[in-house]
Amino acid sequence: MDLYYSPYSATTGAILIVGKALGLQFNKIVVNLAAGEHLRPGFLKLNPQHTIPTLVDNGFSLWESRAILTYLIEKYARNDSLYPKDPKKRALVNQRLYFDLGTLFKALADYYYPLFYKKPLDPELFKKVEEALNFLDTFLDGNQYVAGDSLTVADIVILSTISSFKAFGLDIGKYNNIVKWYENGTKVAPGWNEVEKVLADLKTFVQSLK
Repeated sequence: MDLYYSPYSATTGAILIVGKALGLQFNKIVVNLAAGEHLRPGFLKLNPQHTIPTLVDNGFSLWESRAILTYLIEKYARNDSLYPKDPKKRALVNQRLYFDLGTLFKALADYYYPLFYKKPLDPELFKKVEEALNFLDTFLDGNQYVAGDSLTVADIVILSTISSFKAFGLDIGKYNNIVKWYENGTKVAPGWNEVEKVLADLKTFVQSLK
């Protein structure tokens, strides 16, 4: 299956981890946003919203990374450990996924992404970063994983987001629960070396902006 992505995308890492866990092989296609490749007619036919990542699985095109992740798990996983079928367990995983999308990842994007356009960082937006990280630290108080007692897709997504914070230079050291969870997560998440490659590209790119 084809995976259209940017090497600087936080959620790319999450998809690579889930792919590794499920034994999937992706035909990885880099989309150069700066060159406008996401606006070319061929890509717009796949994804009218022209966002990345975009997955094409045997002709079925899907975007929005969290939709991609849950689709891959529901179609290809041999069990429901990454995305439990129990309504309450799944609800908690979903809550964490939505928290990442609407709060944690949003804080990352709002604060750091202006760097890509050579704009200064806004200290007021950094307050939202701290607020989101404090929420996550609270979720993890006394817990090894973000949703339940084992690794789920929620951990994988949020690990990727936190790794991107680190790539942008944020020190998470004062968030003790996040630090412990992150250290464990990088050990138990399959294919974390793939995420490290993404992080290296992002770190290099961030350095070039300074």
